[in-house]
Amino acid sequence: MRVPLYGMLCLSLLIADTTRAQEVESPPDATVVTGKDGVIEMDTVVVAGVQPGPGLWKVRHGDHLMYVLGTQSPLPKNITWRSDEVDQVLELADEVLASPGISVGADIGFFRGLTLLPSAMKASKNPDGQKLQDVLPPELYARWSALKQRHMGRDGGIEKKRPLIAAFQLYSEALSDAGLREGGVIDPVITAVLKQRKMKRTPTLLEVKLKDPRGALADFRKETLKPEDLACFSKTLDVIEGDLPQVAARANAWAVGDWPALRSGARQDWQQACASAWFNTETARKRGISDIDARMQARWMEVAEGALQKNRITFATVPVWQLVKPGGYLAALQAKGYEVEAPE
Repeated sequence: MRVPLYGMLCLSLLIADTTRAQEVESPPDATVVTGKDGVIEMDTVVVAGVQPGPGLWKVRHGDHLMYVLGTQSPLPKNITWRSDEVDQVLELADEVLASPGISVGADIGFFRGLTLLPSAMKASKNPDGQKLQDVLPPELYARWSALKQRHMGRDGGIEKKRPLIAAFQLYSEALSDAGLREGGVIDPVITAVLKQRKMKRTPTLLEVKLKDPRGALADFRKETLKPEDLACFSKTLDVIEGDLPQVAARANAWAVGDWPALRSGARQDWQQACASAWFNTETARKRGISDIDARMQARWMEVAEGALQKNRITFATVPVWQLVKPGGYLAALQAKGYEVEAPE
């Protein structure tokens, strides 16, 4: 799950290392009402209890087979995943691949890392002591204020945070209010089986090392607001104001195993916009942090193909949107001649 990509990079840069249910119903709808201030007021109806989750994709190479679980975040808070199919595969798997992602870190010792924490805290704030009201256009700040009051109340400290960090924190609070959460559903199940088998996941992360983390933090503190930052901030507010019903619908679709609904709704345009805002900083460009999506996919493909060559059974997790998007992970595997079978 995992923190959304732009949030993960934010934290990395700042720290510098740092069987089916008996009856499955269609995901319930959400009741949506537009309030006086134009903000969407949603009585989110999310599923609860024991839920089956989606079926597994299968990728074949001769008699070698890789099972792929498409993951989704966020998910309903109050579900228990009935993971029989995944448990059975994990018990037989020769290798388990971790989810794709990026690791931005540095080869620094523990105590040196601690000395960077004050600088990291400063880098999370706007330059020159500015507040959000000082750096955002008035209309955008008005939208922020209404949503902040609704989901966070009187949190004065967040007004000093950089817009991207503030938006991510507000989004997390809005998810909680809608009965959703990021993490805590899929990973514990997989971890429990691997612990019993005394196995570890094989990393698939694209690793980017910072040779000078203190310099990276210093550069980041100097970064000023760019159009990409405003686009990310605005798109995040769009999601909170009007798209939470769709976010809840995707979460429900994963929980009840509705692959058609999950696949058709697998869009992360706004998160990609925010990831671009982080990766397009001068701090990132100076350190070779660019073309991240393609490099992440290439790294995962390298590990996955190696696993398919040597293992009879492999298990992997990949976010749904990365699996099924045009040119995504499944399409790349098919283009290389692997047989891909969709869940039933």
